[in-house]
Amino acid sequence: MLLFSRLIALLSGLAVLVLGGAALAALGHPTPWQTGLQDAGSPVMENIIWFHHLLLIIIAIITGAVLALLISVMVRFNQRAHPTPSRTTHRTSLEVAWTVIPIAILVFIAVPSFRLLFLEQNIPSADVTVKATGKQWYWTYGYPDEGKFEFDSLMIQDKDLKPDQPRLLSVDNEMVVPVEKIVRVQITGSDVIHSFAVPSFGVKIDAVPGRLNETWFKATKEGIYYGQCSELCGKNHAFMPIAVRVLNEQAFNAWLQDAKKKYARSDSEPKRFAATPAATSQ
Repeated sequence: MLLFSRLIALLSGLAVLVLGGAALAALGHPTPWQTGLQDAGSPVMENIIWFHHLLLIIIAIITGAVLALLISVMVRFNQRAHPTPSRTTHRTSLEVAWTVIPIAILVFIAVPSFRLLFLEQNIPSADVTVKATGKQWYWTYGYPDEGKFEFDSLMIQDKDLKPDQPRLLSVDNEMVVPVEKIVRVQITGSDVIHSFAVPSFGVKIDAVPGRLNETWFKATKEGIYYGQCSELCGKNHAFMPIAVRVLNEQAFNAWLQDAKKKYARSDSEPKRFAATPAATSQ
């Protein structure tokens, strides 16, 4: 009886964690004890979350069906209930069923899966283009369509953090983009392979030296969205976060004009900055 009570308590705790995952999630960054996905900040992430929930339902149904079959077999065909075993070696209907049903399930899953892949890979006409270059161990951002300027984005050290800045995620110079606009992100690496990942946007793509990869997102809400390098790239891999500040169009245009002056560079060498809080992080 005690074992049964403990099992019920454990299952109840797991249910609270699973069902409470969405409530614990936060827009743009993870929270302590979070079990669900981060809240969606783009249409792609909304589709990813929907597909994730669909798969959970399908998996739960399959698991329940298999468990029911196992229990049925144990009850109906154990030695006590069925002392004389059947000598059946083939049953056409059963063999067709266990071949056709899994194929039908996979086809059912494939349709939304391919639709989601097409949504992620088919980059629409962009309103803003940002080039992100992964380096050991920070990111450099440029806006190729807006002039010759770029800036480095380094993690803020613990001693310099402000109360509202999350540890290991805040940076001195954030990537800044406008809300409700298509942002094309061109990603490359300057030394080793990095990976540009922002979970709330449903974005994750490798930054490979000598190759230019592309992805896109459309932020649906203003705020700061955090990500990290998701490819083991050296001893400070865990300390090269990504921060994307989403502004309204007017504020973005004002930032852009200021950035063209502040981060202007020559053709020979980009301007470098120390890891101190920038104006956009205030």
